[in-house]
Amino acid sequence: MLFLIIPLNASYLLLPMDDSQSDHLKAYGITYLALKAGLKCKWLLNYRCGSFLIPLNETVKKTAVKRGVTVKTISASEYARIKIHIESRNAAAIKLEKAPRVAIYTPLNKAPWADAVTLVMQYAQIPYDKIYDQAVLSGELAKYDWLHLHHEDFTGQYSKFWATYRYSTWFQKEQATFNKAAEEAGFPDVPSHKLAVAQTIKKYVKQGLFLFAMCTATETIDIALAAHNTDIVPPELDGDSWDKDWAAKMDYGNTFAFEGFTINPNPYINSFSDIDYNQVNTRRKIEVSDFILFEFSAKFDPIPTLLCQCHRNRINGFYGQTTTFNRDKIKDGVITLAKSINKSVRYLHGNMGEGTFTFYGGHAPEDKNHFVGDKEPNMELYKNSPGYRLILNNILFPSAKPPQQKT
Repeated sequence: MLFLIIPLNASYLLLPMDDSQSDHLKAYGITYLALKAGLKCKWLLNYRCGSFLIPLNETVKKTAVKRGVTVKTISASEYARIKIHIESRNAAAIKLEKAPRVAIYTPLNKAPWADAVTLVMQYAQIPYDKIYDQAVLSGELAKYDWLHLHHEDFTGQYSKFWATYRYSTWFQKEQATFNKAAEEAGFPDVPSHKLAVAQTIKKYVKQGLFLFAMCTATETIDIALAAHNTDIVPPELDGDSWDKDWAAKMDYGNTFAFEGFTINPNPYINSFSDIDYNQVNTRRKIEVSDFILFEFSAKFDPIPTLLCQCHRNRINGFYGQTTTFNRDKIKDGVITLAKSINKSVRYLHGNMGEGTFTFYGGHAPEDKNHFVGDKEPNMELYKNSPGYRLILNNILFPSAKPPQQKT
């Protein structure tokens, strides 16, 4: 019957995503290109590590070859055999409907360290727009399907770099820029400005936006949202006293992923809260460990399966200012996608209204430590990186047809 329902003259482009793929990261860019051209693609979950199927198109094929992506032309009968294979195993074929409109939340005066998501999107040649506070508050998020947040501090504490870098030119410039932006936007200080941005992002996620966050953005957006009725910022940073009764005023029902956490208001300690398990910049630092991707049912849990598609199950650990998450601070209903060997959570996913959020701890998948001022990595060296693949899974996530509809 499978042979009968597929046109005999149909043929496809298969982008394998197992170890036979020469450039895993650019394969996502080719799939995005096909979607942008209006082609209806499929993501073959758990088939050869999450391969992509594209209707035969010579332009797409030539571009894939030019970019160094492994691509194979297959016939309708070959695809019929793949479908039989998928039906008999923990696998699924998910339709990809459109090329998502992508935005990255990033300042114009970007600090001297890399944003892993920007780097991998540039390498994969997936287009995106940059937006920041003014655009968010003016409603620009309505234009997009997907938003990325990286090393951002929504608490308005300048990433808690004040103690170490307050005399550095780049830090003073960043502080002055943030203060000016808050004043021009009509807010009394940076924490108030950043809280308004966090609340606006949450509003758009509830309306259907797909949110992906890494590093400090995962932690600080929830801290800011929980602290909306109190002042947790020390006077060294905003000029007024912080609320000694902050703990009684925290609103954990207002957050995305975390609850019951305790903040660290000390400006001399580079830690926001006990959401972060590793505490990399404190005396309590815990060594980072590798992490393991969970296996889900592709047929019954296609979204977490999709987010975990990779050619490696175990991935090398890497630090961030927020590295991994304390599992006892994670809300019920939030799905753990990957946990570290030390039992902390590296990767999680949840729903917020009509939208979703995915939090991925750490700063840059192939740069274990990544200190301030480090040079950007050469992405050609990491074209088969399993850690970067997880980022790109999220970029194509908005393209997926809702799981309740059969593919």
